[in-house]
Amino acid sequence: MSRPASSRLPAPWLLIAPSLILALFIISYPIFNIVWQSVHEVSRFGAIRDFTGLENFHTIFTDPAFLDALRRTLVWTVCVVGGTILASVPVALVLNQDFYGRGIARTIVMLPWSVSLTMTAVVWRWSFNDDYGMVNVTLQRLGLISGPIHWLATPELAFPVEIAVGILVSIPFTVTILLGGLSSVPGDIYEAARMDGASAWQMFRKLTLPLLRPFVNMAILLNVIYVFNSFPIIWVMTQGGPDNGTHILVTYLYELGFRLGRPGQAAAVSLIMLVMLFIFSMVYLRIQPKSSGDPA
Repeated sequence: MSRPASSRLPAPWLLIAPSLILALFIISYPIFNIVWQSVHEVSRFGAIRDFTGLENFHTIFTDPAFLDALRRTLVWTVCVVGGTILASVPVALVLNQDFYGRGIARTIVMLPWSVSLTMTAVVWRWSFNDDYGMVNVTLQRLGLISGPIHWLATPELAFPVEIAVGILVSIPFTVTILLGGLSSVPGDIYEAARMDGASAWQMFRKLTLPLLRPFVNMAILLNVIYVFNSFPIIWVMTQGGPDNGTHILVTYLYELGFRLGRPGQAAAVSLIMLVMLFIFSMVYLRIQPKSSGDPA
């Protein structure tokens, strides 16, 4: 005779309790440490001093550099994630087709994903060098420009260049997610649609996009978290310059903590970033079931 279900319920919880406690400790301890530092005065070497309450937050929010970095972070995240999705969907659709050399083409697209992001940023910094960079040399040989362009010398050019690099390095990861979604779409529905006289655009709009929507949503969420916290591209290429014109929150945080010696304020910025990502993730995940349930 089997035991009632209520008596068997604690068993799974007891089995996962050790790993759950460990995971909670690993997650909660750094968060507690950040909160603790953000409400204290912290020396350059990390020594906790006097309790300051919200003074670090007040200093941050009254700093024009922080407000500029916050605005630029939103622009950076929206542009990179939006550009990545727009570029990755057609690439994934092409790589999902059956053609000769598809495996090689997929490997070429995915290969940059295996390279360190820091090393990729170093290569792009060299490519946009004023004197011997590949971009200037190529454009001059094609006759498109008469002299070298100082790509990374002004924020008006440097930040769009970094956004473009951010899109390029995010495409392989996003294409991988979308290819996984496309491979799960049954081919029979396309055959039925062709027999009914549907055009390629109609099949894409009425079949592919609705079926691919959960994977697009996943790609958007993961890319927002990844791009929002992306440090190497901007730091390696311009270090937030020139004239603090390319700082985003993560590079501004690094400069506060390690260059200017203000760990307390850096902890406050880190906490602000954590809250922003948490709110976005909760709101985004909450609205997805409603949108996913709408008819195509």
